[in-house]
Amino acid sequence: MELFYTSTGNIDLDGGNLVIDGDEFHHLVRVLRKKTGEGILVTDGNGLRCEARISNIGKSSLNCEILGFSQVERPKTSVTVALSLLKAPQRFDLFLEKATELGVSSIIPMISARTISQPSNEKVQGKLKRWRTIMLSAARQSKRCYLPQISEPLPFKKALALPGYDLKLIPYELSEEAPRVQCSGKNILFLIGGEGGFTVGEVQEARTAGFREISLGKSILRAETAGIFAVAFVRAQLLEEERTEWL
Repeated sequence: MELFYTSTGNIDLDGGNLVIDGDEFHHLVRVLRKKTGEGILVTDGNGLRCEARISNIGKSSLNCEILGFSQVERPKTSVTVALSLLKAPQRFDLFLEKATELGVSSIIPMISARTISQPSNEKVQGKLKRWRTIMLSAARQSKRCYLPQISEPLPFKKALALPGYDLKLIPYELSEEAPRVQCSGKNILFLIGGEGGFTVGEVQEARTAGFREISLGKSILRAETAGIFAVAFVRAQLLEEERTEWL
């Protein structure tokens, strides 16, 4: 059954109903041609999962009867990727889509020394809207009950100073340090450089701020590939742990 999103304020558990509007309403009604009486899964993006049946379709929203609900446990491992903005927007968009599918918790568009694309304040909100739409579509496809967050672009130095992370990693093409790190149960932050990578000075600043320098292999990866690799690396570790538990 397909999964759709609505805001927490649109869900009335006591009354047994919920409302879907905005882009999700358009996708449900205009694209998928859902009809009254059809069943769907709905989440608020914060772990609430509702089994629902469409009861009424209006011009800009639809109502659903809640048949049952549960609270999905938040993942114990959290992955944030701060990726430098890229010259080609479609490459950054690809990263957003694939990182969301792989389970990223949060994405920080970053402006580093070699960042070419630096949107003006006037354009940031439009970009954020498009980025969230891409991530919502990917989360819907992968049936995630927790929507990843995306922030406004941050300068490199502010990304370095972000608090609350147990493990801070900076993949660097000149590093020979294999990523032998234990990720399970940790709040992890990866810093990924854009075209041309990080400067030597930025890597040194990161070390001083408590980041561990690691290598992603001998081949040089595009920035969006490195970001996807970072999230996939954590996911692979977690899957291996789950496999061990099954034995």
